[in-house]
Order: sequence, then structure tokens, then C-alpha cells
Amino acid sequence: MPKILIVDDEPNILKLYSKELEEEGYEVEAVSCAEEALKVAQKEEIDLVILDIKMGEEDGLMILSELKRIKKGLPVILNSAYSIYKSNFQSWLADSYLIKSSNLSELKNKIEDLIKVRRINRI
Repeated sequence: MPKILIVDDEPNILKLYSKELEEEGYEVEAVSCAEEALKVAQKEEIDLVILDIKMGEEDGLMILSELKRIKKGLPVILNSAYSIYKSNFQSWLADSYLIKSSNLSELKNKIEDLIKVRRINRI
């Protein structure tokens, strides 16, 4: 069962995404800050990260670069309420950039695609 790490400072988003993704058959770890996210990524086998960009005082783009440094090849989906960060060159490290929506079908489809690619690359 693929494991997904969700990093977001909004408790409702963490709860919604966790519930929806667990129903899809994924194992989910949900955290609300950079420190927790990096600890989980270092200690556990994660197959994909869903990462918010603007989290209070924390910058998701800095977390993104650190995740990519410690876990080479780890797929990361930037998931933000703001499209303005899409043009930031730091966001280009991500495997995908999606605008938050109450309809999670696009997010679920992207997760499925990236998990498939990761499996193929491991073979």
C-alpha cells in the first residue's frame, strides 16, 4: 500500500485529504509543519508528498528543496490556494502543481499517475 505524506497547516485540509486518500487505499501520514514533515520523510518510506506552500510562517518551497535533497526521486505535489507561486522557479522542483479545490479528482488522478511512475522507476 503506497504511503502518502500530507503537509498542510490547515487541520480541515489534513482531515479531508487523509479521509479521502485512505478510502482510495493509501496509507496516509498527515503533519502540519516543516519539522514534522522532514522527520517523517527521513525515518519512513514515503511514496509521495502533498505539500502546501504557504503555511503560516513556514515556506513550503523551502521544505520542497529539503525533501528533494534528502529523498532523491520522491514525487512531490505542490498543493496551494495560490497560483502565483507557479511561476516561482523553486516550484519547478515539484512533480506537479495543483490549485486547492473541494473536488479532489484532479489531485487523486495526479497521485495515481505519480505513484505508477515511481513503481516503474523502481523496477
